[in-house]
Amino acid sequence: MTTAALPESLLAAFSYTAARRSGLSDRRLRDLRADGLIQALSRGLYLRRDAPPADLDLLEIAARAPDATLCLQSALAHHDLIDDIPPEIHVALPRGRRHPKTAAPARWHTFDPQTFQIGRDTLQLAGPLSIGRYTPERCLIDAFRLRHQEGPELAHQALKAWLRRRDAQPAALLRMAKDFPKAEPALRLALEILL
Repeated sequence: MTTAALPESLLAAFSYTAARRSGLSDRRLRDLRADGLIQALSRGLYLRRDAPPADLDLLEIAARAPDATLCLQSALAHHDLIDDIPPEIHVALPRGRRHPKTAAPARWHTFDPQTFQIGRDTLQLAGPLSIGRYTPERCLIDAFRLRHQEGPELAHQALKAWLRRRDAQPAALLRMAKDFPKAEPALRLALEILL
Protein backbone atom coordinates (compact mmCIF):
# COMPACT_ATOMS: atom_id res chain seq x y z
CA MET A 1 0.00 0.00 0.00
CA THR A 2 1.30 3.48 -0.79
CA THR A 3 0.61 6.92 0.58
CA ALA A 4 -1.20 7.56 -2.70
CA ALA A 5 -4.05 5.62 -1.04
CA LEU A 6 -4.59 8.69 1.16
CA PRO A 7 -6.88 11.43 -0.11
CA GLU A 8 -4.89 14.38 -1.44
CA SER A 9 -7.11 16.75 0.52
CA LEU A 10 -5.53 15.57 3.79
CA LEU A 11 -2.75 17.85 5.00
CA ALA A 12 0.54 16.57 6.46
CA ALA A 13 -1.13 16.65 9.88
CA PHE A 14 -4.88 16.16 9.93
CA SER A 15 -7.71 15.61 12.37
CA TYR A 16 -10.15 12.73 12.64
CA THR A 17 -12.88 15.11 11.45
CA ALA A 18 -10.87 16.06 8.34
CA ALA A 19 -10.27 12.37 7.59
CA ARG A 20 -13.98 11.59 7.85
CA ARG A 21 -14.84 14.61 5.66
CA SER A 22 -12.46 13.30 2.99
CA GLY A 23 -14.26 9.94 2.95
CA LEU A 24 -12.13 7.75 5.23
CA SER A 25 -14.03 5.34 7.47
CA ASP A 26 -12.93 4.37 10.99
CA ARG A 27 -11.85 0.99 9.65
CA ARG A 28 -9.78 2.60 6.87
CA LEU A 29 -8.08 4.87 9.41
CA ARG A 30 -7.20 1.83 11.54
CA ASP A 31 -5.82 0.05 8.46
CA LEU A 32 -3.75 3.09 7.48
CA ARG A 33 -2.27 3.18 10.98
CA ALA A 34 -1.58 -0.56 10.96
CA ASP A 35 0.14 -0.26 7.56
CA GLY A 36 2.28 2.63 8.83
CA LEU A 37 0.92 5.15 6.33
CA ILE A 38 -0.23 7.44 9.12
CA GLN A 39 0.70 7.79 12.77
CA ALA A 40 -1.33 9.13 15.65
CA LEU A 41 0.12 12.35 17.09
CA SER A 42 -2.49 12.52 19.84
CA ARG A 43 -6.16 11.74 20.25
CA GLY A 44 -7.92 12.52 16.97
CA LEU A 45 -4.80 13.94 15.28
CA TYR A 46 -2.75 12.11 12.66
CA LEU A 47 0.43 12.62 10.62
CA ARG A 48 1.02 11.31 7.09
CA ARG A 49 4.10 9.12 6.69
CA ASP A 50 5.15 11.17 3.66
CA ALA A 51 5.05 14.43 5.65
CA PRO A 52 8.36 16.31 5.84
CA PRO A 53 10.23 15.96 9.16
CA ALA A 54 8.85 18.33 11.79
CA ASP A 55 8.59 18.80 15.52
CA LEU A 56 5.60 16.63 16.44
CA ASP A 57 4.78 18.65 19.57
CA LEU A 58 4.62 21.89 17.55
CA LEU A 59 2.50 20.16 14.89
CA GLU A 60 -0.01 19.12 17.52
CA ILE A 61 -0.17 22.59 19.06
CA ALA A 62 -0.56 24.25 15.64
CA ALA A 63 -3.31 21.83 14.63
CA ARG A 64 -5.23 22.28 17.89
CA ALA A 65 -4.87 26.11 18.04
CA PRO A 66 -4.19 27.74 14.63
CA ASP A 67 -3.38 31.14 16.18
CA ALA A 68 -0.95 29.66 18.74
CA THR A 69 2.32 31.61 18.92
CA LEU A 70 5.63 30.54 20.39
CA CYS A 71 6.59 33.04 23.07
CA LEU A 72 8.92 33.72 26.00
CA GLN A 73 11.47 30.94 26.67
CA SER A 74 10.49 28.83 23.66
CA ALA A 75 10.74 31.70 21.18
CA LEU A 76 13.91 33.03 22.85
CA ALA A 77 15.48 29.57 22.46
CA HIS A 78 14.38 29.44 18.78
CA HIS A 79 16.15 32.76 18.23
CA ASP A 80 19.29 31.55 20.11
CA LEU A 81 18.91 34.27 22.74
CA ILE A 82 19.06 31.85 25.68
CA ASP A 83 21.05 28.66 26.19
CA ASP A 84 18.34 26.85 28.13
CA ILE A 85 16.09 24.27 26.55
CA PRO A 86 12.69 24.90 28.14
CA PRO A 87 11.00 21.77 29.55
CA GLU A 88 7.65 23.11 28.31
CA ILE A 89 6.68 24.83 25.08
CA HIS A 90 5.59 28.39 25.91
CA VAL A 91 2.62 29.27 23.72
CA ALA A 92 0.52 32.43 23.62
CA LEU A 93 -3.09 32.81 22.57
CA PRO A 94 -5.20 35.97 22.49
CA ARG A 95 -7.24 36.57 25.63
CA GLY A 96 -10.64 34.95 25.31
CA ARG A 97 -9.43 31.91 23.37
CA ARG A 98 -9.66 28.45 24.86
CA HIS A 99 -6.38 26.71 25.73
CA PRO A 100 -6.67 23.27 24.11
CA LYS A 101 -5.59 20.08 25.82
CA THR A 102 -2.49 18.62 24.20
CA ALA A 103 -0.21 15.66 24.72
CA ALA A 104 2.65 18.08 24.01
CA PRO A 105 4.09 19.71 27.14
CA ALA A 106 2.63 23.18 26.55
CA ARG A 107 2.54 26.11 28.96
CA TRP A 108 -0.22 28.42 27.77
CA HIS A 109 -0.08 32.20 28.13
CA THR A 110 -2.86 34.67 27.46
CA PHE A 111 -1.92 37.94 25.73
CA ASP A 112 -3.95 41.06 25.01
CA PRO A 113 -5.72 40.76 21.62
CA GLN A 114 -4.81 44.39 20.79
CA THR A 115 -1.08 43.67 20.94
CA PHE A 116 -1.12 39.96 20.04
CA GLN A 117 -0.04 40.48 16.39
CA ILE A 118 2.80 42.92 17.17
CA GLY A 119 6.11 41.26 16.31
CA ARG A 120 4.47 38.00 15.24
CA ASP A 121 5.78 35.99 12.30
CA THR A 122 5.34 32.33 11.35
CA LEU A 123 7.47 29.22 11.54
CA GLN A 124 6.74 26.70 8.77
CA LEU A 125 6.22 23.17 10.12
CA ALA A 126 4.93 20.57 7.64
CA GLY A 127 3.13 21.19 4.38
CA PRO A 128 0.89 24.21 4.78
CA LEU A 129 0.90 23.88 8.59
CA SER A 130 2.73 26.63 10.49
CA ILE A 131 2.84 28.07 13.99
CA GLY A 132 3.19 31.68 15.05
CA ARG A 133 6.44 32.84 16.61
CA TYR A 134 7.34 36.18 18.11
CA THR A 135 10.36 38.05 16.75
CA PRO A 136 13.44 38.50 18.95
CA GLU A 137 12.40 42.07 19.78
CA ARG A 138 8.89 41.07 20.85
CA CYS A 139 10.34 38.20 22.91
CA LEU A 140 12.59 40.65 24.76
CA ILE A 141 9.68 42.97 25.46
CA ASP A 142 7.59 40.07 26.78
CA ALA A 143 10.47 38.85 28.96
CA PHE A 144 10.70 42.31 30.56
CA ARG A 145 6.91 42.69 30.71
CA LEU A 146 6.50 39.34 32.46
CA ARG A 147 9.69 39.39 34.54
CA HIS A 148 7.59 39.05 37.73
CA GLN A 149 6.50 35.60 36.45
CA GLU A 150 9.52 34.46 34.45
CA GLY A 151 12.25 36.06 36.54
CA PRO A 152 14.41 39.09 35.69
CA GLU A 153 17.41 36.88 34.80
CA LEU A 154 15.67 35.61 31.67
CA ALA A 155 15.10 39.13 30.37
CA HIS A 156 18.64 40.34 31.11
CA GLN A 157 20.33 37.21 29.70
CA ALA A 158 18.32 37.45 26.46
CA LEU A 159 18.92 41.20 26.11
CA LYS A 160 22.69 40.74 26.47
CA ALA A 161 22.68 38.00 23.82
CA TRP A 162 20.54 40.16 21.49
CA LEU A 163 22.85 43.17 21.86
CA ARG A 164 25.80 41.03 20.69
CA ARG A 165 24.09 40.51 17.33
CA ARG A 166 25.07 42.62 14.37
CA ASP A 167 21.47 43.31 13.43
CA ALA A 168 20.43 44.51 16.91
CA GLN A 169 18.73 47.89 16.72
CA PRO A 170 17.99 49.25 20.21
CA ALA A 171 16.03 52.20 18.79
CA ALA A 172 13.67 49.84 16.92
CA LEU A 173 13.28 47.75 20.08
CA LEU A 174 12.28 50.83 22.09
CA ARG A 175 9.82 51.91 19.38
CA MET A 176 8.09 48.54 19.63
CA ALA A 177 8.20 48.72 23.45
CA LYS A 178 6.06 51.89 23.39
CA ASP A 179 3.04 49.62 22.82
CA PHE A 180 3.86 47.80 26.10
CA PRO A 181 3.95 50.39 28.91
CA LYS A 182 4.74 47.80 31.61
CA ALA A 183 7.93 46.75 29.81
CA GLU A 184 9.27 50.00 28.39
CA PRO A 185 10.77 51.64 31.55
CA ALA A 186 12.63 48.50 32.67
CA LEU A 187 13.82 47.79 29.14
CA ARG A 188 15.01 51.37 28.66
CA LEU A 189 16.92 51.26 31.98
CA ALA A 190 18.55 47.94 31.08
CA LEU A 191 19.64 49.30 27.69
CA GLU A 192 21.11 52.42 29.33
CA ILE A 193 23.15 50.23 31.69
CA LEU A 194 24.34 47.82 29.01
CA LEU A 195 25.12 50.37 26.30
